[in-house]
Amino acid sequence: MSSNFLNKVRFDFVRYANSWEDADVLLDGLSPKPGGRFLSIASGGDNSFSLLVTTPAFIVATDINPVQLKLVAVKKVAIQCLSREDYLGFIGLQPSTVRWEIYKKISHVLPYETRKYWNNRKQLIESGLIFNGKFEKYFLFFSKWILPLIHSNKRVCELLAEKTGEEQRKFYYKKWDNWKWKYFFKLFFNRLILGNCGRDPAFFKEVDIPVSKSIFQKAGAYLTSTEVQNNYMLHFILTGSFGGVLPHYVRPENYHKIKTNIEKLVIAEGPAQNAMKKYGEFDYFNLSDIFEYMDMSTFKAAIKNFYDGASRTARFAYWNFMVSRRMSAIFPMHFSYQKELSNRLNFIDKGFFYDRFIIDELNFVES
Repeated sequence: MSSNFLNKVRFDFVRYANSWEDADVLLDGLSPKPGGRFLSIASGGDNSFSLLVTTPAFIVATDINPVQLKLVAVKKVAIQCLSREDYLGFIGLQPSTVRWEIYKKISHVLPYETRKYWNNRKQLIESGLIFNGKFEKYFLFFSKWILPLIHSNKRVCELLAEKTGEEQRKFYYKKWDNWKWKYFFKLFFNRLILGNCGRDPAFFKEVDIPVSKSIFQKAGAYLTSTEVQNNYMLHFILTGSFGGVLPHYVRPENYHKIKTNIEKLVIAEGPAQNAMKKYGEFDYFNLSDIFEYMDMSTFKAAIKNFYDGASRTARFAYWNFMVSRRMSAIFPMHFSYQKELSNRLNFIDKGFFYDRFIIDELNFVES
């Protein structure tokens, strides 16, 4: 990313306490083979952990925000040391009154700077780490203070309840999509509030479409589908917790395998190209939505870096939020857009607020 962008964004707090991209579509799209080498944008760490179910050679979780990596580090140590039930309680996915006691028992395993950071943030540990990112607090404010002005808790439960597709559509248009929903949604999720309270104003520099209108249209299309009934992200946004619908990495069928492979996760601070220089070629790339913030010249330079750091059969997964960026559109000679696969996965993506999920495959060209 450009130095101009980096100078405008604060990196001294946890912005994302969870990963807000769908690990299920990520794994389906990358279709990794055992022994793969992964480069993964760390964010909240969850999707980097999810990639461990593939029994990789290694996964490098990288981020330019050092505090995000301190979060990933404490999650990693907790997975390493705790049973699934204890981990769910410690992180905030289940109720617990002993989070600080658990932290003290496992903190000796943490790197010194990471331990020092969390030792001074007892309240964040005790209240559950998954609730204490800037983005999560933005959603928590919405569910606690804004949504009750629109719909009752009973109606929220009705929206999320099991129904047929036709019943879901009728419910949305007859009972949910009222004038208050339209007004308060567009007010709360506008560019100014989302930028200052949820993400960062600099993240919208390349956006040239109406932000609130775009998110409202995506939400409306998604809430008429039965996919809402098992969407942990939507559950958090509307209720303030994931409830019984859990992220991929903590589901019973995945946690033990991730725990077994946890030492294969390497944490690396800095831009992705630094990791490629240090660790060599990668087979699979989880790039989150990092292209969203890049101007076109920076985007083209990033593509060249990824091409140079990729194995001959590499696959790339990434999301577009409100800025259209596709590597295969810029350099079609070097990347193939997996259009059918991308469209199929985009349709079921739990991150309904994203515009596109993209899978590109490298076309190796002999120099």
